[in-house]
Amino acid sequence: MSGVKSLAKDTAIYGISSIVGRFLNWLLVPLYTITFAVADYGVVTFVYSVVALAMVVLTYGMETGFFRFANHERWKDPMEVYSTCLVSLAVSSTAFVLVVLSLLGHATHWMECDGHPSYVVLMAVCVAIDAFITIPYSYLRFRKRPVRFATLRLINIGVNIGFNLFFILLCPWLMKHAPETVDWFYDSSYGIGYIFLANLIASALNLVLMVPELRGFPFRFNSMLWREMIRYSAPLLVLGVAGVMNQTIDKILYPHLVADPAEAMYGLGIYGANYKLGILLLVFLQAFRFAYEPFIFSRSKEAGEDKKVAYRDAMSYFVAFSLLIFLGVLFYMDIIRYFISPRYFSGLGVVPLIMLGELFFGIFYNLSVWYKITDNTQWGAWFSLFGLAVTVALNVLLVPRIGYMGCAVAALCCYFLMMAASYFVGRRFYDVGYPVGELAYYFVLAAVLYAGGVWLLPLAQLPPVVNAMVRLVLLAVFVWLFARRRHISIADLAAPLLKHLHR
Repeated sequence: MSGVKSLAKDTAIYGISSIVGRFLNWLLVPLYTITFAVADYGVVTFVYSVVALAMVVLTYGMETGFFRFANHERWKDPMEVYSTCLVSLAVSSTAFVLVVLSLLGHATHWMECDGHPSYVVLMAVCVAIDAFITIPYSYLRFRKRPVRFATLRLINIGVNIGFNLFFILLCPWLMKHAPETVDWFYDSSYGIGYIFLANLIASALNLVLMVPELRGFPFRFNSMLWREMIRYSAPLLVLGVAGVMNQTIDKILYPHLVADPAEAMYGLGIYGANYKLGILLLVFLQAFRFAYEPFIFSRSKEAGEDKKVAYRDAMSYFVAFSLLIFLGVLFYMDIIRYFISPRYFSGLGVVPLIMLGELFFGIFYNLSVWYKITDNTQWGAWFSLFGLAVTVALNVLLVPRIGYMGCAVAALCCYFLMMAASYFVGRRFYDVGYPVGELAYYFVLAAVLYAGGVWLLPLAQLPPVVNAMVRLVLLAVFVWLFARRRHISIADLAAPLLKHLHR
């Protein structure tokens, strides 16, 4: 249980940056959806989908590889592993920018940015920087410095948001009331390009703030170590590419599956904005991921059954708290939906499907422990490729018929099948003994409460305040039944976070 408490504590600390940061970024969504045309927001959605894919390619599994080899008994010096990773990513990120610049015309057209090649240049440099600094961030996690990690991420997010507000709100206001202060650099026709410029400024500052993590040790490139890391990480690259394509391929394919290009970007804008409404669950998944990889590799050194108990407990807590977030978002969707412009409300039906799909993906990530600690990472690649095939097939089949709802259905089916495949194959290679009955209990409980709070309660036609209170009680019932099932008190659940706050 102590290992799970440590995981919970680290998840809480990493979650500070993820939850606060993602929430603040979330607040930019209404700004974007009110300020820009729906089709323009569709371009933003498309560009960031491609960026997500580029990030995975440019890190090529080195994050997980760093944790594996920094904890490996063969390599006694973690700093040599760290240095080798840094050199590798510095070279590949620089090469990426040079390739994009040499093919700028083609890249601009493919990225739906015709007439604005600077959009592509800005994001290429931004992605290169962000890919490189994933290793210093991993180093902070390895050294168990979550506070420094969270601080840097919050600064990065704050600068990004600040420059978004500066370019999108303040500069237009100054152009009307004091044009001489900004007209020498601000061009109102640049539009969504200022979103990308703000992102680049924040990334560049983040690189500068990472200087302490890039000094104080000799830069060495161990070619033999690098080759072993590449062999280990190559399947993770396939896994990562397939995984992120499972998350983004629907947005990349969507413009090509809808006959009318203008309608395609409009529909993609609707889908992208509503996708953001599921971000609270995505935030928890990201915070959990930051703490989970160091946790599983440090636990893998232990002998005996204890580590499997920790993996089982981690799964139970993850599923329960994810379902709690799922219920909370859907119970209060009548309020949360106003974080986007009413022009986008027609796409609200995708939110529960997207959130449930992300929950299945989170379970799949938990299940990945068996192939990561047994060095069978090729299985992760196979699962992700399988999921990608499902995603592409269902998008091609469904999007021409039901539009962006087909994207959501495809995502849900993909993650469910990946989760199921990983579970059944994992039982053969490394049987953790997950409590399937207990996990099914949480899903059934959440389904019953969802039916009561979303379908049945509105039939009573109670005042909105009463509805909100009843739903709060339903959430409390879920927490109480979870605690009872786990034989713990509510104080035990809050202890890791409270202990940290008292320090």
